[in-house]
Amino acid sequence: MFSSLKALWTRLASGSSPAAPQAVAAVEYKGYRIRPAPYLAGSQYQTAGSIEKDTPEGVKEHRFIRADTYASRDDAIAFTVTKAKQLIDLQGDRMFG
Repeated sequence: MFSSLKALWTRLASGSSPAAPQAVAAVEYKGYRIRPAPYLAGSQYQTAGSIEKDTPEGVKEHRFIRADTYASRDDAIAFTVTKAKQLIDLQGDRMFG
């Protein structure tokens, strides 16, 4: 954790930043939008993303991060979508509460 914060501080202080990751298109599934957002953690991509749903009260969002890591960003994106579908199937709207 400390090393991550130190690296962030170093980038901010030096004025350089890593290349911005390419946006990933949202995936529609059973009335939900899955937005994969894996990020580079060391040399591996961490599984992360969000699940959104439009409701009369507005957009509800559930963000998640999993311990699974992948060498390939594409593999991390694919697993993020799979994990999000699993969350939707198991929890549905309860994930927002």
